[in-house]
Amino acid sequence: MFQALADETRRDIVERLIRGPASVSELARPLAMSLPAVMQHLQVLEACGLVRSEKTGRVRTCHIEPGVLRTAEDWIAAQRTAWERRLDRLGDYLTEHRDSPDQRSTP
Repeated sequence: MFQALADETRRDIVERLIRGPASVSELARPLAMSLPAVMQHLQVLEACGLVRSEKTGRVRTCHIEPGVLRTAEDWIAAQRTAWERRLDRLGDYLTEHRDSPDQRSTP
């Protein structure tokens, strides 16, 4: 999923789909690429489960899968929390040891 979101075009597509379903042609309109290229990006997003599509007649409509997106969001939030705790502990350690004899330089 993160590999799929590493591409700017795919992030743009996901951001558009967060606002609601869209046809492939609607997704392709603002992008500076061919329709087949947009389809390749959509295939990557579908393969990782972020997007699903359905075809009615000649129109393929894409939808975001909010549960999958939420899983990524939860993982990122957990990582952020863990790193904030680590950095807080480092800050506390540095504050405690700022004036210790081992840290002072001798003339």
